[in-house]
Amino acid sequence: MAAKATEIQPFNVMIVGQGGRLQYEALIFAASLRASSPDFAGRLFVAEPQPGALWPSDPSIRGSETRPLLEELGAEIIPFESKHFGASYTHGNKIEALMALPEGEPFVFFDTDTLILDDLNKVPFDFERPTASLKREATWPELELYGPGYSAIWKSLYDRFGLDFESSLDTDWPDEYWKRYLYFNAGFFFYKCPRLFGQRFLEYALEIRDDPPAELVCQSLDPWLDQVALPLVIHALGGGRNTVPPGLLDGSVTCHYRVFPLLYAREADQVVALLEEITSPNKIKKVLKNYDPIKRTIYQGRGYKVRALFDRDNLPRKERVIRNKIKREGFWMR
Repeated sequence: MAAKATEIQPFNVMIVGQGGRLQYEALIFAASLRASSPDFAGRLFVAEPQPGALWPSDPSIRGSETRPLLEELGAEIIPFESKHFGASYTHGNKIEALMALPEGEPFVFFDTDTLILDDLNKVPFDFERPTASLKREATWPELELYGPGYSAIWKSLYDRFGLDFESSLDTDWPDEYWKRYLYFNAGFFFYKCPRLFGQRFLEYALEIRDDPPAELVCQSLDPWLDQVALPLVIHALGGGRNTVPPGLLDGSVTCHYRVFPLLYAREADQVVALLEEITSPNKIKKVLKNYDPIKRTIYQGRGYKVRALFDRDNLPRKERVIRNKIKREGFWMR
């Protein structure tokens, strides 16, 4: 008798679609999801911040053609209210938008600057054990000469929220080396309920922003606040590192490219080919050409000038070095 196929648990996907760069990235994300994962059975939510007191200008999606095209690509645009962050900290969108998703339904959040490269159903998400992207560098905290070290800073946060610090450590790495401590890029994360995750994320982020432990006195929280709170949330909800097999997210199934010059600089040929294929239909091209960095990088060939600057088999170890080289050559756009 043939083995019974593993049943795939349905889940939703959320990205943030804000007027300007993010709305165009959202179009590309939706097109990549439709092209690479046609059997995706969940709902794609594009969360749209609404005008309000925390936005000096209207943050909602602009133009008469973008919204209908997103919907044609299978997206559902859902509004959310910015009550705590808004323009002063736009990374807070990903926190507040979670409250607009259907309660009790598993979700995966992706940063809008992500491409879906393959079938999302290939990722065995464990929605009881959240995790986030380990494609990160040692961006936070930045240690001061006479200030507290990694252990003191991170332990102060775990203590603040009544969490067990020792069980969060990766003891394969030595004391005071940054990888020993739970730290993620917030480019993706997931859980069984967006409301539960969002409420905890909001609670921790606001507490850290408004009343940080003394050990954080020398630390900047802008733009790092979401990435400081995120590991605490994941640890509190029973998650941790690598609760899905490595090599799928930020690998063969998804690509968090961040900005288009970086995509052309460092991603594989098949990623560039997918980007150019999904942005080639006239109805998509017509809208995307309204955004100058996309028009110049993708449609006018500037991306290949960036690509020629780098050897994909021997890239600089730090992203900052890649960015600086692109800027020196005058090709940086975002």
